[in-house]
Amino acid sequence: IIFFFREFPYSRLVFILIWINTVFLLTFTRYVLLKLEKTIYNRGIGLKRVAIVGSNEMAEKIYNKFSKEKYTGFKVIGYFSKGTGDENDTAGKTYLGNYESIPEKINEFNIQVIIISLTVNEHEDMYLILKLCEGINIEFMLVPDFIEVMTSKLKVEEVNGIPFMKIKSLPMNVWNKMVKRTFDIIFSFVFLLLSSPLIIILIILVKVTSRGPLFYSQERVGLDGKKFNIIKLRSMKIDAESMGPKFVSVDDDRYTSIGKFLRKYSLDELPQFFNVLKGDMSVVGPRPERPFFVDQFKETIPGYLERHRVKTGITGWAQVN
Repeated sequence: IIFFFREFPYSRLVFILIWINTVFLLTFTRYVLLKLEKTIYNRGIGLKRVAIVGSNEMAEKIYNKFSKEKYTGFKVIGYFSKGTGDENDTAGKTYLGNYESIPEKINEFNIQVIIISLTVNEHEDMYLILKLCEGINIEFMLVPDFIEVMTSKLKVEEVNGIPFMKIKSLPMNVWNKMVKRTFDIIFSFVFLLLSSPLIIILIILVKVTSRGPLFYSQERVGLDGKKFNIIKLRSMKIDAESMGPKFVSVDDDRYTSIGKFLRKYSLDELPQFFNVLKGDMSVVGPRPERPFFVDQFKETIPGYLERHRVKTGITGWAQVN
């Protein structure tokens, strides 16, 4: 602001005072915001719903601490253990189930964070837990052993005096989601507006060259494994999948006369920008696949379901390469 008021020569002292005041005001503002945050949390507003995995002494300590001190920002829903929950003193604690029930309970109780507190002998169970929760949008935090804290390069986060090792984070925070969604809406709207003459021409060509509907709707798997219908310009004959789903081949005879041209230049994908406007997809992201093939790939490709932790897109890493 001072830069624009050239008619008055400000003293260097002004800038020194600004520097001092900035340090004070930033410190004061941080203090007020932290107090406000704790006040909100103490009233039960904005708490993250947390479940604890483990039934050892540390797990019990975390359960009791977070249940009592809400200002940490966590609301403990219950705990999971390898057994039935009867092997330890569980008075006043909610047993949610064994490891196999974790994915089901995440959806049932809308759990946002899983805190893993396992003994050294149980560390191999962590891989099972991560495998069971593959593709589910949830944070995992590990309570590390002392040796793990010293030797690991993973991010360590402290919550109310307890160190947690963050082994799996959400792919996008709220701000990133807002920016990406804003970009998707603006880009898709402008793109559809500019490409509307081309889309109209393609619609006429599809109608003239083959009988059947202009558009083709197909079920795909998107964010969090939820299914939605993708929109495409029809490039194949109406009975193309009478024998069931199968991948497109080089000499596929299921194309219409204009269909092969549409597929070659991905012009049949243009209506998917309506999916982006609707919120089912993003402009950039992994391509959505059909449930039939997802069920096959998840058994043979390690980590395949992790792609469902973000919105599927029209173009992505695979398409660019």
